[in-house]
Amino acid sequence: MKLGIHAGPQDLPMEELKRLWKTGDDNGFHWISVWDHFYANPMNTRENPCFEGVAAMAGLATYTQNVRVGCLVFCALFRNPGVLAKAGVTIDHLSNGRADVGIGAGWFEEEFREFGYGFPPLGKRLDQLEEALTIIKTLWAGETIDFKGEYYDMHGAVCSPKPLGLRLWIGGRGKLRTPRIAAKFADGFNMPYVSAELAADRLGRLVQACDRLGRDPGEIDTSVNLGFYMNSERQPDIAPEGSLTGSVQETVDTIGEYADAGIQGINIAFRPPVDWDALQQYIEEVMPHFT
Repeated sequence: MKLGIHAGPQDLPMEELKRLWKTGDDNGFHWISVWDHFYANPMNTRENPCFEGVAAMAGLATYTQNVRVGCLVFCALFRNPGVLAKAGVTIDHLSNGRADVGIGAGWFEEEFREFGYGFPPLGKRLDQLEEALTIIKTLWAGETIDFKGEYYDMHGAVCSPKPLGLRLWIGGRGKLRTPRIAAKFADGFNMPYVSAELAADRLGRLVQACDRLGRDPGEIDTSVNLGFYMNSERQPDIAPEGSLTGSVQETVDTIGEYADAGIQGINIAFRPPVDWDALQQYIEEVMPHFT
């Protein structure tokens, strides 16, 4: 089981965010990721501080030395796919080949509408995601893009330099199309805030989709993000069924359920304020069970 930290760049001053990154980098975590939102979520007010995702991931890459650095997930509709491909390669080089770029279709309606992207129906957002992924994968392969679709028209673009160790993740918990997209494009598949039972179902659907495409599902890493509320009196800000709550032993047992389901990685997700004492206890008393 690969253990990681998922920390959206929101509701924390940058010095606190960097403290969290350094703690993860220095204590044996496999992974640290940011997310891609224009507003903090849950959104109490629009004035809650929230840093931009590409810039935050670049900062994460330069501030760490050991962990894989990622984003779960960039919204495909927020940036031209060629620009996002270039940004991913740049961060990959900044990190010396430690970068993982997750991409999804987005869901946060207020930020879509208020930043000028409208809010297309989910099916259309997934259509646009697939076009973007086709372009990004082609560019990362070092090929010249020649693509005309419903949403993008790109001809002659080249992405240089090539990636060093860059890997593509698909993030989402959709029942049908998301596992199919992951099977077609992804090096990794992340499911946010789902129970072990639901994770097992989506993993089964991923395997079925790989079988239909003739792809080995073992080529695709899998992970789940879980809200981190160990030894806390706070109620989860996100789905309780997709959160770690209770004692150290209950946390160990819950992570074990995901391992039994076939999930390869767990990322503890933080909604500030960070409980530094609980994080240290997780490092000392939970991580040794899995690393």
